[in-house]
Amino acid sequence: MDTLAPRGFVKVTSIRMQGLLLLVFAKQIHLPFIRKIQTTYIRTGIFGYWGNKGGVTVRFSFYGHMVCFLNCHLAAHMNYALQRVDEFEYILESQDFDLSDTPNVLDHKVVFCLGDLNFRIADHGLHFIRSSINSGRLNLLWTKDQLTMMKKNEPFLQEFEEGPLNFKPTYKFDRNSDTYDTSGKKRKPAWTDRILWRIKPKPLPSEDDDEKASTSTDDGLDEYPLLVAQDKYTSDMSYGVSDHKPVIATFSLELRKCFDIPLVHISPVGVWSADQDALLTYTIQEDFMSSTWDWIGLYKVGFKSASDYETFVWVREDELPEINEVIQISVDKDEIPLLGGQYVLGYYSTNMQSILGLSANFQILESKRAVMEGLVPENVNGVNK
Repeated sequence: MDTLAPRGFVKVTSIRMQGLLLLVFAKQIHLPFIRKIQTTYIRTGIFGYWGNKGGVTVRFSFYGHMVCFLNCHLAAHMNYALQRVDEFEYILESQDFDLSDTPNVLDHKVVFCLGDLNFRIADHGLHFIRSSINSGRLNLLWTKDQLTMMKKNEPFLQEFEEGPLNFKPTYKFDRNSDTYDTSGKKRKPAWTDRILWRIKPKPLPSEDDDEKASTSTDDGLDEYPLLVAQDKYTSDMSYGVSDHKPVIATFSLELRKCFDIPLVHISPVGVWSADQDALLTYTIQEDFMSSTWDWIGLYKVGFKSASDYETFVWVREDELPEINEVIQISVDKDEIPLLGGQYVLGYYSTNMQSILGLSANFQILESKRAVMEGLVPENVNGVNK
């Protein structure tokens, strides 16, 4: 959060199950269009009772497109490739959400699956694998990668895409080094750590659909398409805190927005400083499940998460707002930062667990009280005292 916030990224949500951690950050500009956020997890270790293996998931609507991120840690060891496939399928089928249009992971328009999937390189001996890596001939190992082999026989795996494995296997290393395992076990290197993605397949037309198509002018194109392109797929060998090396992927999403107007419009009114009470207005622009427990936060530009506010005020408490009604709220001067700076207002929905509207950035003026309280030097005739 300390690293990403200055770059304009805000933490949307996170979920953790023992060593499995999934964090989602987004550029501030996207926050009002990230909705229906939900997280869940499922255990697969020790017959489903232990969370050292399993999956954690974050899903949400992004400009109306349902997106899902799944972080998995599957069964270890060379001989358990079939069990890994079974666990992966079980996770995909068993995790459920409380929306009728996307009750399961594979109902989402795009799914990103990542983590220590634990698939190994079969058949080849340790010497051949290391020799292929050292000579840069990684392609000699691809056909014996267990995930690649399993995809040939598993239709659900064939729906997932992956970039080329043009980086060294990321397991198993001596800690704090670039040297593969020199312990007594001498584990064979493997691409255990992977990032996959899946675009939801178009449903096959039924006989009824064929009859309708003969009289329809619809050209069959998705009204709101979403395209995914992988820009980078690599690992970073500089990290040594684990016996794995981290894998990194960047993607470009090209989509047609289902909507581009935030649910709430919010703005400051007049000049803001801690010398006087301040005013803001907000307007509900589209119906949603609002609540008198919703609140409006004052954030310093570069804030880390929805809870990283300087202060907040409750929305109007006596009655829920009408659509397009302009509501004015007062902010006590004692709650306004004395030193001023660049700030932004955000409307947080308790029911939707997300920020539904952000104001433009605005300046809070330095307060006269800041000088009186010795927070800044007093300026007399151009000289700081």
